[in-house]
Amino acid sequence: MKKTSIAFGCMFLAMNAAYAGGDIEPIVEPVIVVEDVITNESGLYVGVGISSLKLKDDFTDEEFTATGMMLQAGYQYNKYLAIEGRYNLHVGDVSYDKGNLKGVNYDDYPTDFTNLGIYIKPMYSIDDFSAYALLGYGEVELTNIPQGDEDRTEAGFQWGLGLGYNFNENISIFVDYVRMYDGEGFDGRATNRNVVADAWTLGVTYKF
Repeated sequence: MKKTSIAFGCMFLAMNAAYAGGDIEPIVEPVIVVEDVITNESGLYVGVGISSLKLKDDFTDEEFTATGMMLQAGYQYNKYLAIEGRYNLHVGDVSYDKGNLKGVNYDDYPTDFTNLGIYIKPMYSIDDFSAYALLGYGEVELTNIPQGDEDRTEAGFQWGLGLGYNFNENISIFVDYVRMYDGEGFDGRATNRNVVADAWTLGVTYKF
């Protein structure tokens, strides 16, 4: 009899709880939705840019300047490192300023102004912006110089610094500076005088 009373008591309490002011709902564990974040931190990329090219004798102020087209191809291994090749070729005229030398200034100097280089490219990104360096080896060339119809070429260490902005995971723009040559003479030209060749480039890159 005592057991029956206890059973009825439990049923009564349960019914009161069911019909009382608030419903008792089962505890549901929160569901955490993890969105897939698509990143394109590695892969092949190509680019094109417009460059301002200059080669200058620091002692005499003799100077070659030109507008160049830069072609770029590289492979980004991760978000911190890439390897990149570049080819610069002047478009239009190569201008010449004799500086303090005796001779003739040329508005249209009959020569080709080129640079070919390959670089290790360390980089660091914050949001859509990136900063990078270029460290590698390249060759600067002035071809078919009128004096003797000779080519002048210097190869060696090249370095640069740049900034980029990503519009999306495929397309970005960049601006950078590359020191293509800095040394004494230039393959028999400007002997024992310091010559500097450099390039400023504004370009766009497409990553596959």
